[in-house]
Amino acid sequence: MGNDYKHSMNLPKTDFAMRANLPENEPKRLEKWAEQDIYHRVLEKNKDGEPFVLHDGPPYANGPIHIGHAFNKILKDFVVKSHAQRGYYTPYIPGWDCHGQPIEHEVEKKLGTEKMKQLPQAKVRELCREWAERFVDVQRDGFKRLGVGADWDRPYLTFQPNFESANVEVFKQMYLDGAVYRGRKPIHWCKHCHTALAEAEIEYADEMSPSIYVNFKLNEVPAVFADAGVELENAYVLIWTTTPWTLPANAAVCFGPEIDYCFVEADGKFMLFAHEMVETVAQAAGWENYRVVEANGEPVLMKGNQFDGITYACPIIEGNVGRIIWGDHVTLDAGTGAVHTAPGHGVEDYLVGQEFGIETIMPVDDDGRFTDYVKEFAGLDTDEANPKIIEWLKERGTLVSHVDINHSYPHCWRCHQPVIFRATDQWFVSMEKTGLRERALDQIRNHVNWVPEWGQNRIGAMVEDRPDWCISRQRSWGVPIPVFKCASCGETVADEGTFDAVIDLFNTEGADAWFTKEPKEYLPEGTCCPKCGCTDVIPEKDILDVWWESGVSHVGVLKHRAEEDGLRWPADMYLEGSDQHRGWFQSSLLCGVGAFGESPYKSVMCCGFTVDENGEKMSKSKGNGIDPREVTDKYGADVLRLWVASTDYSVDVSIGDTILQRTSDAYRRFRNTFRFLLGNLDGFDWQRDRVEFDALKPIDVWALLRLREVLHEVERGYDEYRYHQVFRTLYDYVITDLSAVYMDVIKDRLYAEAPDSPSRRAAQTVLMNILEVMVRIMSPILTFTCDEVWEHYPEAERNREGRVPNVQLAGWPTDDDFCPALPQGEQAEAFMARFDALLEVRDAVTKALEDARNAKTVNKSQEAALTIVAPERAYEALAASADEDLEELFIVAEVAVERGEGEDIEVTVAKTAAEKCPRCWNYRELGTDASHPEVCARCAAVLQGMGE
Repeated sequence: MGNDYKHSMNLPKTDFAMRANLPENEPKRLEKWAEQDIYHRVLEKNKDGEPFVLHDGPPYANGPIHIGHAFNKILKDFVVKSHAQRGYYTPYIPGWDCHGQPIEHEVEKKLGTEKMKQLPQAKVRELCREWAERFVDVQRDGFKRLGVGADWDRPYLTFQPNFESANVEVFKQMYLDGAVYRGRKPIHWCKHCHTALAEAEIEYADEMSPSIYVNFKLNEVPAVFADAGVELENAYVLIWTTTPWTLPANAAVCFGPEIDYCFVEADGKFMLFAHEMVETVAQAAGWENYRVVEANGEPVLMKGNQFDGITYACPIIEGNVGRIIWGDHVTLDAGTGAVHTAPGHGVEDYLVGQEFGIETIMPVDDDGRFTDYVKEFAGLDTDEANPKIIEWLKERGTLVSHVDINHSYPHCWRCHQPVIFRATDQWFVSMEKTGLRERALDQIRNHVNWVPEWGQNRIGAMVEDRPDWCISRQRSWGVPIPVFKCASCGETVADEGTFDAVIDLFNTEGADAWFTKEPKEYLPEGTCCPKCGCTDVIPEKDILDVWWESGVSHVGVLKHRAEEDGLRWPADMYLEGSDQHRGWFQSSLLCGVGAFGESPYKSVMCCGFTVDENGEKMSKSKGNGIDPREVTDKYGADVLRLWVASTDYSVDVSIGDTILQRTSDAYRRFRNTFRFLLGNLDGFDWQRDRVEFDALKPIDVWALLRLREVLHEVERGYDEYRYHQVFRTLYDYVITDLSAVYMDVIKDRLYAEAPDSPSRRAAQTVLMNILEVMVRIMSPILTFTCDEVWEHYPEAERNREGRVPNVQLAGWPTDDDFCPALPQGEQAEAFMARFDALLEVRDAVTKALEDARNAKTVNKSQEAALTIVAPERAYEALAASADEDLEELFIVAEVAVERGEGEDIEVTVAKTAAEKCPRCWNYRELGTDASHPEVCARCAAVLQGMGE
């Protein structure tokens, strides 16, 4: 284009910057949103809409946010904003888990264990609260920087009095119904953190453990074996274990009821174990010569359930007698089929022990050290005792074999140390007594929508198999078990009156009062022990499991704040990581079903974990973690949000510099598209300048129909929570339909036509429709950028009376927003089919033009003269199109169309004889207008209209 004509062209004009400078500009936009109070203005706009409540799962307030936090919170923002944009009333109250061992552990690390032990409980609780408050502020700032909209000034915190009282409300209901009980049974115990752990607080890691085979001396031999030559003085039952330290608590040996057992003679001893395991055991023990005891040439066998009354001498504690019992949990996967049973150290051992009336022995204290009950090893830590017990057995000739094995073993999720099973007095929620398991499974299978669907089977299997829930913890920082004990007899004192008094206490003064006030100050007058009548009652010292605390959040938030915050119970959605099927999703379900008979959520959406670009789990030791702050400082939050949208969140998702750079490139494509739209709508006034349907060209109609399809595809993506589908639909639309086709085709009209010509106004009408749709449907994802776009609309639109100040208040586009005469139904389908045929031809033309440029036949497409030989369907579409429309679609000088015989599209490219117009650079006949002989007729008319 010559300089003489540049002033006459309609070149794009906009203040919307090419460079986003997101790290610098996004914080300024956050300040603007705070001033505008956008969160509450959105609620006010949608106050009459259908409520949609996403209940926020509380992260622990024990450190800055990591990339997993950011991933999860941004997904929640997509859910909330996409619903709000469509008119739903969407109160979103963020929350933090501020109690329990994770916070206490951080304070202990800071102070040191010894100093922590010396502090009074009130001081420990004060320090824990300060720690939690500090990191609530840190994490809140981190989440706000990501553009997440929420009621940030009024979050819920688990140490707030009205939240703490929710714990008592649910406990009261489940206790009075009979689901909560106190019992002595083996639970996971962390000897480092000195507390019980629930299944949800266990992680598994490889651990090296001793695998030993040990002989227990039998006190008697069944007659059928004695008759076959088994000598009682040399008769033993052979067990296998990987926890030698549990042998002092041995009380039984368990057989499989239908498994065949035999005696094997080796090394001068007769050893009783499963017949099927003989070869495996012989190999492990290194027996070169051994035999199975036989009679009449056949092995002598007895089923496991035929050993009733057979006893043996327990291996460590002199004088203790154990007995052979049987249970269905015994398998032949490993070992001997004779299972060392210590009811104090294992759930299955405990259950089978209860069935047979076996004593529960517990010789290990809170520190994981043997008590004086085990004289030989008193004071030793369980890990220290292992090698000494093995040596002790070896010296006495009862150790048959010892090898070390590497196997998966439960560890504490917080200190990451191996845990032990240990029988202690704890509070439990029964899964069976009130039918909680079956009622929970019914909710899972019939009343909750799981996204993805496999979540139903995952949590269902966990609930089917889970033991009773241990809900008590031996820590300082948390909500206490809200019951009392009689100082005289130890009986539990808990009834409706005491529970209600505690609820009132917590609501007014918080749980701290439990540890500082005398019970008589707040309990009903006359409260006494139901067993002995004593009025001296003392409060329980254990605290509630943090999973219980977070599990009652639907009461502390959805019920307690329903009126003031417009919330409702049950929540429409819970959204957390896939690990929460055994954590928060499950504890919430059990508390909801246990107290109210139904699930506290209608739907559950879960996401995978964030991993590095190699698929490796992120960790400090590997140095492969991604700090969200570093990402926002380098790329901006919208790039991080776009990355989240591009992922299939249902599986683990990778992130790293290469991925973020690729996402940044995608962001630029979206930004450049918005810039093109804004630049070419400069001066456009929708009410004054838009055209009606009859003024649209076929490609304009196609563009609007395609836009409508994209809108519907994006709506489906949002409805189904498939944000990667939303991203892919929009990205493909921008790259393929807009950049490669429509925006490329209409540039000539936009730049070279008269500013108010019908054809240019037609293109602008379409662009305005595209802008109006794109900015609204992308705002839940590119929340900063779309608001920036909203600010840079054409001046007439920005100044329109009643225009909202933020795109989040703009609402959702509908089909009614499009040109009323746009084809519908079959008519639209037929039109799109014809245009698809034209676009198929365009693909063939594009390839042919590329070949022609490489062959130097033409330099630019504008100087090409095409001859297209097309099969029937494509020929009909071409023949029905005006020449000028085809020239515009293919961006060429001339198009000739011929009907072809075959199925292929053939395109011949020649150089046109027409001349290049120096104003529009198209190749056309020049000099048809004497007043402007150097330009084409269209450009001459434009110049004349400008008075030149």
